[in-house]
Amino acid sequence: MDSFIQIDIYTSSQAIDGITGALTEYGITGFIIQDSADFEDFLADKNANWDYVDDELMGLKTVEPHITLYVHENAQGAETLAAIRGLVDGYARNNSDGYYGNIRLELANVKEEDWANNWKKYYKPFRVGKSLIIKPSWEEVEPGDGDRILEIDPASTFGTGQHHTTKMVMETLEEVVSGGERVLDLGCGSGILSIAALLLGAESVTLCDIFENAVKTASENVEKNNFTAYTVHCGNIIEDKALRERLGSGYEIICANIVADVIIAMSPLFEGFIKDGGRLIVSGIIDERVDEVTAALGANGWNVLSSKNEEGWNCILLSR
Repeated sequence: MDSFIQIDIYTSSQAIDGITGALTEYGITGFIIQDSADFEDFLADKNANWDYVDDELMGLKTVEPHITLYVHENAQGAETLAAIRGLVDGYARNNSDGYYGNIRLELANVKEEDWANNWKKYYKPFRVGKSLIIKPSWEEVEPGDGDRILEIDPASTFGTGQHHTTKMVMETLEEVVSGGERVLDLGCGSGILSIAALLLGAESVTLCDIFENAVKTASENVEKNNFTAYTVHCGNIIEDKALRERLGSGYEIICANIVADVIIAMSPLFEGFIKDGGRLIVSGIIDERVDEVTAALGANGWNVLSSKNEEGWNCILLSR
């Protein structure tokens, strides 16, 4: 029988629609929304015919607006939780005007440290593609001929390789890294894609993420895997021209495992980073957004070479 963890995101009434829209980008389509504004709307409905209000509806009168959702209590669920936490942290950091209210994330009926430890039992070594073996530090693996061991531990940022989006990018990297490439990892999360690229023979990687904890975790993970040919940057390339200039150009491979809206916003910028003949890998795209993403990239000169699909998620390989 499946076990689930309840996640509650507390925010303001006005921010609920935008947050639920963003959550759908992570493949989450089921929500329970409780909002005192709904009670006020109900009372104000002049066309309503009712003789009494039940206790459940009355409870909305004073409830703090929040969104409730559930994730599986397994490694995939932990990946999703990390992505949601990053989303909520981003809203909190950009809340100087109070638009998002007292925004925060809470886990119901479980302590966060217990959740972090409990789901470790689901995180075992596993193979990606032909040669990559992903393992946490507490597991031992005896590699076979040609196997490459990528060690990464669960942390508070996205990317342990369990999620379909991450796995498909690593599989694509195995197809396009032949040795000596410079790789740009946008939205690097845990740094797992950069580590995979280095293991496969890339010469160096440049990592970038908007979250400071991701940049810190990614640096630690790259070094844990005994690589030093990397640089890291924190910031938003869409808004920060100076950051784009610091990242430079001439990369043979760009990875962007993010969400559809961000990839679309980045689509005019990828050209400035890529070397002639280079490859762009985009992922984190749900089925409903694939056409929109490919149209935006196509309008900026990118041609689809191949694509992968798993359980409603898509990874696309492109060139110019």
